[in-house]
Amino acid sequence: MKISSNNKYFVVLRKMTNKISNKKGMIILSLLAVSFQLGAVSSGGMLDEGLDKKSKTKLYTKKEMIAQAQQGEARKKITGRIVDSDDEVVIGASIVVKGTSNGTVSDLEGVFELNVPNNGTIVISYIGYETQELSLEGKKFFNVVLSEDAKALAEVTIVAFGKQKKESVIGSITTVKPAELKIPSSNLTTALAGRMSGLISYQRSGEPGADNAQFFIRGVTTFGYKKDPLILIDNNESSTQELSRLQPDDIASFSIMKDATATSLYGSRGANGVILVSTKQGTEGKVKISIRLEEAISRPTRMVELADPITYMRLHNEAIRTRNPLGVIPYSQHKIDNTIAGTNPYVYPANDWHKIMFKDHANNHRLNFNIAGGGKVANYYLAGSVINDNGVLNVDKQSNFNSNVNLTRYMLRANINIKATKTTEIIVRMSGSFDDYSGPIDGGSDLFRRVMKTNPVLFPPYYKADKANETTQHLLFGNHGAGGQYINPYAEMTRGYKDYTTSQMSIQFELKQDLDFILKGLSMRGMFNTNRYAYFDVARYYNPFYYEVSTYDKANDEYTLAPLNETSGTDYLDYSEGPKNINSTTYFEGGMNWLDSFGDVHEVSALTVFTLREGINANAGDLQRSLPYRNVGLAGRATYAYDSRYLTEVNFGYNGSERFSKKERFGFFPSAGVGWIISNEGFWGDELKKTVSNLKLKATYGLVGNDAIGDANDRFFYLSNVDMNDSNAGSSFGTYGNSGGRFVPGITIGRYANENITWETAKKFNFTTEIGLWNKLDIQVELYKENRTNILMNRATISSTMGLQAPVRANVGEASSKGVDISLTGNHSINADTWISAMANFTYATSKFTVYEEPDYSNEPWKSRVGYSLNQEWGYIAERLFVDEEEVRNSPKQFGEYMAGDIKYKDLNGDGKINDLDKAPIGYPTSPEIVYGFGFSGGWKSLDVSCFFQGSARSSFWLGTHDDWNGGAVDTSPFLDNSSALLQSYADSHWSENNRDLYAIWPRLSATRSQNNTERSTWFMRDGSFIRLKSVEVGYTIPPKIATKAKMAGLRCYFSGTNLLTFSKFKMWDPEMGGNGLGYPIQKVFNFGVQLSF
Repeated sequence: MKISSNNKYFVVLRKMTNKISNKKGMIILSLLAVSFQLGAVSSGGMLDEGLDKKSKTKLYTKKEMIAQAQQGEARKKITGRIVDSDDEVVIGASIVVKGTSNGTVSDLEGVFELNVPNNGTIVISYIGYETQELSLEGKKFFNVVLSEDAKALAEVTIVAFGKQKKESVIGSITTVKPAELKIPSSNLTTALAGRMSGLISYQRSGEPGADNAQFFIRGVTTFGYKKDPLILIDNNESSTQELSRLQPDDIASFSIMKDATATSLYGSRGANGVILVSTKQGTEGKVKISIRLEEAISRPTRMVELADPITYMRLHNEAIRTRNPLGVIPYSQHKIDNTIAGTNPYVYPANDWHKIMFKDHANNHRLNFNIAGGGKVANYYLAGSVINDNGVLNVDKQSNFNSNVNLTRYMLRANINIKATKTTEIIVRMSGSFDDYSGPIDGGSDLFRRVMKTNPVLFPPYYKADKANETTQHLLFGNHGAGGQYINPYAEMTRGYKDYTTSQMSIQFELKQDLDFILKGLSMRGMFNTNRYAYFDVARYYNPFYYEVSTYDKANDEYTLAPLNETSGTDYLDYSEGPKNINSTTYFEGGMNWLDSFGDVHEVSALTVFTLREGINANAGDLQRSLPYRNVGLAGRATYAYDSRYLTEVNFGYNGSERFSKKERFGFFPSAGVGWIISNEGFWGDELKKTVSNLKLKATYGLVGNDAIGDANDRFFYLSNVDMNDSNAGSSFGTYGNSGGRFVPGITIGRYANENITWETAKKFNFTTEIGLWNKLDIQVELYKENRTNILMNRATISSTMGLQAPVRANVGEASSKGVDISLTGNHSINADTWISAMANFTYATSKFTVYEEPDYSNEPWKSRVGYSLNQEWGYIAERLFVDEEEVRNSPKQFGEYMAGDIKYKDLNGDGKINDLDKAPIGYPTSPEIVYGFGFSGGWKSLDVSCFFQGSARSSFWLGTHDDWNGGAVDTSPFLDNSSALLQSYADSHWSENNRDLYAIWPRLSATRSQNNTERSTWFMRDGSFIRLKSVEVGYTIPPKIATKAKMAGLRCYFSGTNLLTFSKFKMWDPEMGGNGLGYPIQKVFNFGVQLSF
């Protein structure tokens, strides 16, 4: 029961005690937290019974209340004292004989007494603490220590540099229960999609070690180098890689901060939102040990289907003849017939490269353990994990070593809290993460993409030795042409391997000092953190010897091989060192906090924090990047709440950045918010509150800065960057080729100094409505808008004829975004054995340029970027395929040579030709504008089940028509250079003389690149929408009696799966991968796990 100060019971209870507890970041009127568990009587009903029916101002005595509540024959009197883990007395704790209404509450000293049967059990409970059941047999005195209840603490929300009561939070903060992140994946970032409103997340690869999801808070509103949110783990700035390694078992809270009030304290680091994670700490009590073991099988959610070798040859021939009827076809009918007949597969190969290169599944293993406990002086939480993930590369016994992906991660964590004095606490946090990787030289995704570049009938993976090579020790890899000029993906997979090692270590010291002796509610804290990171890789490899068939005696089924690269192949392993990355980060944080209440209805708090951060890169590569990276900040917050109804909050961040000149170096970013808890008003009667249990409105507005603009390596905008010794811009003096000649390096300018470049600024507005229904369903709806100004961009109005070497940049761009976040959570207990909970969330986030310096497009308004998304693509509008040659002749001029069956583009400006002036915004942004998720969990006795769906909408991607291996895209054009594979979708749906489908997936076939058909256009644009059964879990917990007999505290076994089903119009590959679909597929996982506790 929630009781505000104007409630009829408040006045009476206040007479009993004026003691106000201010602990764990919560202001609690002690006796209002009493949990009356006396039969079926409600809290209000119990108080009514205790009040005089006329005046409502008299309380029954304690003995009278006990006498009324007791039932049955009392056989003995027990006494006890209840304290918390800090040895503070717990006032108003409920003590009830289990199965009866016989009970009492602890007094102002935490002491209780009760008449009870000789045998039985008492149940002790108090809000915010775990309920305890204690046997009465043979005991008359009980010294009870209550432990904090993690579920109840969810009512406390983690905010910037502290905690607040959930009820009093004004900022836009979304939290997720750590248990919801426990999916069968070793990468935490892959569990985020659809779990929290406001978070846009998607995954582009399933390769172990390269499967981090990309995520943004409320989309993208900048085109600086940093678009993703600030990540803080235990207040320490962390990378996406560090977040991905974090184990859900070690997480105490996980929140995202979205608006200015929530993020402005982080100043220059908070413009793109903040992900705030805190790890678990130990608690006073017996040692608790938890062990989780998991065995998983992973397999691709969807494999790209390639055309079979016979279809490949026939359509390759068609691709030649459909463009040139007199062209020489690459495959004779004799070769096709022998391939069909299965004649010697080394001479007439018919390769299924996917089957040769890849397995249909991989086995993965995970172990996580943690130990927690402590006493009155120190508490500890120790955790460790070992994770082994394997790839799906099919490395057979022909190879001398296993080059399949094998990634093993070791993670350690130790959090220690030391109560140095009654007012002083020291916290030490240490963590380490260590990766050992072995795999193909260029990674697993590279091999998937290489298969798309490989002809299935040109040569086998390797040859069986002919007579001349019977004693040859090396593998006889297949290839074709002088030097072995084609890609043999099997040779690429088995020719060597790469090892890399990463080490990430962090140590943090935090000091908390209670200063109540100076001012009630005053405290201070200081924190020092240092990180060390190191990475290196080593590749070991040989150059394969390639062969091709030179002669074939069909009668004897014998062939001879001809070497293709005798001089470049090697029989020994070579060695090369890859990049090394060594860096360190040091961070200091110090602050003061004040939290108090007065007059029973006023709650106030104030906070100020100073931060200092320095980063050093040991192998920077140039002078500027070798200098320490530094930023400094001062932040503050003040809050006021009146009677738990009216809330106000103001914040500021004052930050300095090394990137700007002295006059622009510091930026001030304030924010403010107000809130109104309508359901706590006096006019919100008890009857209405039974239905609408909570109604809260809140609004915030503020500024947030961003110094991560331009290029990350372009550090000091106020300094010019001049290379006085550029060998690429030099000149030769003297006679050319004469030994007396001299080469003199040139001078180039990489950046012009600009002292006026300053902070990118985001003005954020947020309005939230929170509704609680029947104390079971919570609904939150947030509307937001952001205006981003001072976006750094190249000046388009400066003529190239000025002779400037480097682009001139200034803060001239502007953008805006808006959207809505909706979340619903519900819980219901059907009976003592059955419960169910459900959740759903929805995020819509859209952005657009409002100011973009560009040429004058008044005559071609579709060329302007103003008004369009920051992730918008531009291209040609494809109308259909050309009907015939007459239409080709009578249409605007397009690109290169084209004919009937090729793509016809729309002439937007009507000038009779297709060129850049006809490019227009096409499709949705490449990043989804809508992300949603919904699911449920339930339990019956010892059985539990959960299910979660994730969805994405309003995004577009393109089938690749050019290679962009750095970006993950691969050209899907078939037959190029007599090599590229043919997708089955193109084989099934392409224009031909016999199938003049004007809307076929692929236009008229070609064995060479068709310039006309490879332009970015709507023809190859696809809808990225999908809905996925993201996770399912079914578990069974062994009954406590059985677990106790086995000397365990608990045992749970479960089956779980992730990415199990995907529903989408797009069928060629997993739509979440977008244009990267020909890389390493996203994995579906089937998992069995066991969790033991002692």
